[in-house]
Formats: sequence, structure tokens, C-alpha cells
Amino acid sequence: MVSSIYQHFRPEEKEFIDQVLQWRREAAEMYVPKLTDFLDPREQEIVQSVVGTHNDAVVFFFGGTDPSERKRAYICPDYFAPKEKDFDIVLYELNYPDKFVTITHPQVLGSLMGLGLRRGKFGDILTDGQVIQFIAAKEVSSYIELNFHHVGKAAVTLRQIGYDQAIRQEEEWKEVSVTVSSLRLDAIITAFTKQSRQKAQAAIKGGLVKVNWKQQENPALECTEGDVLSIRGAGRVKISTIDGKTKKEKWRIILGVIK
Repeated sequence: MVSSIYQHFRPEEKEFIDQVLQWRREAAEMYVPKLTDFLDPREQEIVQSVVGTHNDAVVFFFGGTDPSERKRAYICPDYFAPKEKDFDIVLYELNYPDKFVTITHPQVLGSLMGLGLRRGKFGDILTDGQVIQFIAAKEVSSYIELNFHHVGKAAVTLRQIGYDQAIRQEEEWKEVSVTVSSLRLDAIITAFTKQSRQKAQAAIKGGLVKVNWKQQENPALECTEGDVLSIRGAGRVKISTIDGKTKKEKWRIILGVIK
């Protein structure tokens, strides 16, 4: 049964799958619920697939808002259903001199990571272009409040707010049909960005490309249906459907592109 789970995922995801299997066993056999760090959508998919194949444990996800991309998972015996407060999530809004300073999403993330905490302790960073909020795990909230005072050169203060005050950021996707010579990462990026294969390879080798939220530096990586690619400076694209080959032996694929 376990070996059949691995075949649905990439080899490098085996360690995380093993961790999820351990969480499921603890929830099902020892009746010990497991609250995870914030997971990216790919990790959530793995957790759902692994836990969802059994009837003795269930998993719930919450990230502070319904559209949240990064969410914590709560794995527990099948007779229990957690409430929002059980996910131990806090939402902060930044106060800063916005008339004189511009703060960006990458700057906020960089400053948070500069505190020495794992990425898994932070959820989404939300902004409407002026107001900036971020979501964090409650267990590190005191540490954040004591140490998070600057973003770049701008002094900031934090205000904890309720989930109902979160900025709503819902992504809209449109579908685009393309043909590619192969399902290699560099070929798909070439089709998406309309740049040369050489530029696509340079971006990959330069650490500018992520596949399923993990940096990928292998241009020859074979992509599969459901993979999400993000290219710094070009945006994000999802391989929605692989429709097979054309008469000229090219692959016809449907890409989901953020509008």
C-alpha cells in the first residue's frame, strides 16, 4: 500500500510522504492530533492524498482565510473536527509610514526570514498595494512581536487583527493552449514566456524557477499534469492538462495562467 503511494509523486518527495505517514499513524493509532507548519499547495496535496486513502484519520486545512495559499494541516482521528482556533494562527497588519515608504511582498518575507524562523512558521503575505498583512503560527507570535521592527530601512509596528479583517486576494486563472516539443521544464518555460530555450535554461540554472514551490535547477526535468511553475519576473503557470501529441509529434498542453 505504501509503495503504491510513492509512485504518484516525485522521488524527492519521499521524505515528506514518510513524515505524513507517521503523522497519520499517530492520529489513527495513538489518537494524537497533529498540527503541521504552514504547507504550500503541493504539500497540502500530498497530505490529502496520503491521509485521504485511509478511513481511520482525517485532515483539515486552514490558513487564516478561505483563499489562503499556504495552510496548516490538522490531522486527527476520524471522530474529531477542529475549530479555527485549533489551528493556532495569528494575523498581523503592519503599521508603517506609507506616505513616504513603499514596502513589497519580497521585502516583508525577507525580513520575516531574517528573524531566524522556518518558512513553515509563516502563512500568506497579503497586500492591496498599500496595506500589508501577514499570517503566522501562534507559537512564534511572541518572538515575532519582540523582534520584528523593520522591513528594509522602514520602521514598522505590528497590530494583531481578526481573520475577518484579512485582505482578500483571490487569483483568477485563464487557460492557454500551447504545443511544445517535449515536456521538459525548459521547453514549457519557453512556451510560456515566449523566450528562447537558451534564456529559459539560463533562468532555471540561475535559480529563478520553482516547480511546485521548490527551486528547480534542472532544465531537463520532466513536467507532469498538475505541476505549478513560477518564474521570477514572469509569473506563475500551471500545467492544467496534457492532451497528448499532435500529428507532428509535439505535445499539446493546456496551461493555466494567472490573469
